[in-house]
Amino acid sequence: MKGFYNPFLSLFKLHFNVLLIFQICCIVSLNAQDIDAGASLYKANCTSCHYMGPYEKKLIGPGLNAEILEKYSREWLYDWIRNSSELIESGDKQAVAIYEEFNKAVMTAFPQFSNEDIDNILAYIEQGPEEEVVEIAAVESVEAPETNQTTLFIVLALVLGNLMLLIYVKNVLKTAAGEKKVGFFSSALSWVRLNPSFVILFSVVFVFAGMKGCWNSLSKVGVAQNYQPDQPIAFSHQLHAGEQGIDCNYCHHSARESAHSGIPSANVCMNCHTHINEGRSEEGTKEINKIYAALGFDPNSKTYIPGYEQKPIEWVRIHNLPDLAYFNHAQHVNVAGLECQTCHGEVEEMEVAYQHSKLTMGWCINCHRETEIDLDNPYYHDLHANWIDKYHGEEITVDMIGGRECAKCHY
Repeated sequence: MKGFYNPFLSLFKLHFNVLLIFQICCIVSLNAQDIDAGASLYKANCTSCHYMGPYEKKLIGPGLNAEILEKYSREWLYDWIRNSSELIESGDKQAVAIYEEFNKAVMTAFPQFSNEDIDNILAYIEQGPEEEVVEIAAVESVEAPETNQTTLFIVLALVLGNLMLLIYVKNVLKTAAGEKKVGFFSSALSWVRLNPSFVILFSVVFVFAGMKGCWNSLSKVGVAQNYQPDQPIAFSHQLHAGEQGIDCNYCHHSARESAHSGIPSANVCMNCHTHINEGRSEEGTKEINKIYAALGFDPNSKTYIPGYEQKPIEWVRIHNLPDLAYFNHAQHVNVAGLECQTCHGEVEEMEVAYQHSKLTMGWCINCHRETEIDLDNPYYHDLHANWIDKYHGEEITVDMIGGRECAKCHY
């Protein structure tokens, strides 16, 4: 009966490593042409020189879309992206043609990009950017899970689990075939000694997965999108800005005149609530009474209580840029004529206000690249006449008149 198991044991030994190779290939294929990773790499390395769109939509370099995969081979793109200068010096006709077309501007080399990285970027370019739709209810902020990384760790765990199972099955077959029984850990150690390449590969994959996790975590530091704190008074923007149609600049009047939008003082609230003493519900009336309690106002006599020690309303700030960044509300609201909703979202529909946009540097720069200036605005003629003359007849965006200069926001 022992001899009955020998063929199974031989077959198992023959295909043991083949099974592991197959599982590792599954890990690699999971992230093949990862469009999300390509989008991240593109936005971090390519957007400063390339628009996403037709070739004719030029920035420093040409516009990028799926046509580049038809015009150039993938192998050529690998060489061009990693080191365009080297390709030009080699006399490559396509490389030289691009070099001369763009006034001999040298493209940044990216020797650190692997073929997989470039494939991911090309996959993102081929797909094109998807329109982001953000639907947020008045709930706590929830961070989106890192799907690809989670999948990678799950697959690694499954491979390790399968490895343990395979070692166990091998020992069972050995015992059944009459061979010397070997302990589980001894068998595992023996396999490691015989297959160091697998151990190295697993270690490298695990380390890079951990590094990716660290990078994803660090890239979220300081990003408070969807932040929605509780406020000392349940102020409804939906009621005031939406149903009542109160202009944002009525309460945040300093946004038109200074760098900061400012927190409305309680006397602004009292312009209305001196006479409006009741809310839509009992809860609304309680919230109005909190204003009176802060100021010492008697709604019955409609007078302020003499000698009352007023208590400031401690509103919780929602939008908070780092100290190293300078943002001027008046420049955007008064000069550029932007609506508050451009950055803050549809505030008039928010029962409880939250941070709608990322407010990251990349987010601001993209806005400057896409937003056209109003050429009828005398401000641009007075201070930026040279730029307007330079780009006469073209659609002029903010970045074309210095909207990407570092000192504009960091000085």
